[in-house]
Amino acid sequence: MPSTTSLTTAPETGTARLRPWAAVLALAAATFSVVTTEMLPVGLLTPLGTGLRVSTGTAGLAVTLPGLIAAAGSPLLPVAARRADRRTVLCALLLLLTAANLLSALTPHIAVLLFARALVGVCIGGVWAIAAGLGARLMPPHQGGRATAVIFSGIAVASVLGVPAGTFLGSLAGWRWAFASLAGVTLAVTAALLLLLPPLPPEAPVRLGTFARLLRTPGVGRSLLAVALLVTGHFTAYTYVRPVLDRVPGLGAGTVSTLLLGYGLAGVAGTFAGGALAARDPRRTLLVIAAGLGAVVLLLIPASGSLTVSAALLVAWGLVYGGVSVSAQTLLSAAAPRAREAGSALFAGVFNTAIALGAFTGGRTADGLGPAAVLGMGGALALLAVPAALSGNATSGSRR
Repeated sequence: MPSTTSLTTAPETGTARLRPWAAVLALAAATFSVVTTEMLPVGLLTPLGTGLRVSTGTAGLAVTLPGLIAAAGSPLLPVAARRADRRTVLCALLLLLTAANLLSALTPHIAVLLFARALVGVCIGGVWAIAAGLGARLMPPHQGGRATAVIFSGIAVASVLGVPAGTFLGSLAGWRWAFASLAGVTLAVTAALLLLLPPLPPEAPVRLGTFARLLRTPGVGRSLLAVALLVTGHFTAYTYVRPVLDRVPGLGAGTVSTLLLGYGLAGVAGTFAGGALAARDPRRTLLVIAAGLGAVVLLLIPASGSLTVSAALLVAWGLVYGGVSVSAQTLLSAAAPRAREAGSALFAGVFNTAIALGAFTGGRTADGLGPAAVLGMGGALALLAVPAALSGNATSGSRR
């Protein structure tokens, strides 16, 4: 098996200790970039539709399409690039993301925009399949969990900072400038990856048969099922959190924005808390998260009459959900330590599929039964993840 990296065996000088963390932060910037790019159209749908002379629903395809392509493409890219250095692959994906954002800024027609967004989907799936498992390669074993949490923190920071900043810029200068500015950000991240990441040859070539063998590994299939149920439940409820909050008496638009900011900040904290707990016992951490998320979402149903209780539950929701990605990734790495990249690719595929399925399920439930039913459906799906994870029999990681 090729050597993973020389960083963890370098002499413990100050520079040697800082350089691996700089590489980890560059990977966090990469996840921040892909998530911000993925979700930016959410805040720009109305001006985007007006500018391209299409309906808001048609403009919404700019959000749906990347997720579907990411779900299908995340297992395929490691196969296509199975012998390539991972630093090279990541830099190529970020360059492609830069080009896609620039094309989005210059697009004359919705068809061109959707082509650009399809390229974004390729980048999302590829970056998550490769970057998610690199924390354990870049850092010593006792710091791998913390490094993975830092990499995944890019998701929460994108929600708290990236998407709101892009939306604000779009309101000031127009949606095209929002995409153009994001192209500049992704180009800078590409340079950071090139400068800060060490050579990262593949640990083992990933082939299509690798995924079939991985799914037969004890604990992997059940763990992925738990992730699918948990993430589907979350997005069933969270995609329609605005109409849920609108049920709270006297809640204005400004208060909703403040509550969602609190949710996002709690998500950042939850990512690091989940990473610390998952480093000791990832399966138990995922069990606690599934039970906690299901309970919090269900409790929001009777809490609709109280702003204070609803706000507290929303912050708790962000805190609990913030640990999902890092604990699930740690669990899969522990279950299949010799196939981390293949596990990350399957995880990314399942995760993105669950996002799309959750949004679809929430929409059908909201249209037919209303906001309270959305919370009930989301909470029930999250709780179903508990027995799935409990029966996984995956290794629970080292206890320290």
